[in-house]
Amino acid sequence: MSKQHSPGFLALVRAAKAQVREYTVDDVRDRQLNRNSFVLLDVREESEWHRGHIAGAVHLSKGILERDIETLYPEKDTDLVLYCGGGFRSALAAEALQKMGYTNVSSMDGGWRGWTAAGFPTEVPD
Repeated sequence: MSKQHSPGFLALVRAAKAQVREYTVDDVRDRQLNRNSFVLLDVREESEWHRGHIAGAVHLSKGILERDIETLYPEKDTDLVLYCGGGFRSALAAEALQKMGYTNVSSMDGGWRGWTAAGFPTEVPD
């Protein structure tokens, strides 16, 4: 079932998506398989993370991302690929990181739903 988003939210997302690089779930999986060095950041809520996440991802929810990112990843050219449930929150988060000076940040279009639909590796925390 598709979630219905408000027009204002969708306008924000469209504007963000116009400003950030996006990868498909296939692109991100290919980068993993080719051992490309990047940080896969899950920006979903903690409750979503605990139900399952992409194997190898790091959790940093959108609610604390801007507060904690510079402590965890101080190098502004760190290759960061963000994902959320479908690619909307991650686009907004990627745009925010760009405004903070991060130069190599992207969003995974399709997010968790696209990843799991493709049957790619996931894990659930202990």
